[in-house]
Amino acid sequence: MQDLTDGLARFQRDVFPAKKELFAHLATHHTPGTLFIGCSDARVVPELITGTEPGDLFVVRTAGNLVPAHTPEADGVSASIEYAVATLNVRDIVVCGHSACGAMTALAERHDLSSAPAVASWLRHADASVARTAADGDVPALVRQNVLAQLANLATHPAVARATAAGRVALHGWVYDIATGAVEDLTAPTLAS
Repeated sequence: MQDLTDGLARFQRDVFPAKKELFAHLATHHTPGTLFIGCSDARVVPELITGTEPGDLFVVRTAGNLVPAHTPEADGVSASIEYAVATLNVRDIVVCGHSACGAMTALAERHDLSSAPAVASWLRHADASVARTAADGDVPALVRQNVLAQLANLATHPAVARATAAGRVALHGWVYDIATGAVEDLTAPTLAS
């Protein structure tokens, strides 16, 4: 806890004063341009990876960067997606997976999750990803398939479907490599040779 207390003191002493005007603006304005859906993994820091300032990203982090398909029942992920699209009018949504993802590793390597029933239940949102991955144990392939599957789930949300149909929102799928800092854009257009 001392690390957090020391960090807070550095923020209040060094960072906040240097960005005082930005924070004054943010106190009355909330207009992020991007909804960033990433993994809860502590090694994946959206603002650091993207070089963005406070207020630029609306961030949702879930184990395995999973996005449940839309259902009539409300949940925190769905509510955050709807708020970002329908109220904040984000223009882009990024689903970002990453190398060495613990959730995807557990699925790819068929770990016994019986002692973590909530985790096992949550990871069922990646069943389609597992089904689309050809080889057992291929974590990188599963990470990529999972990003694509979560984009498909994201598109089932009514606010997202309406916004993409109207051309107001673009969906992007990324895979971040922790060791190299590289980001692979799975949704970037490819040029024909």
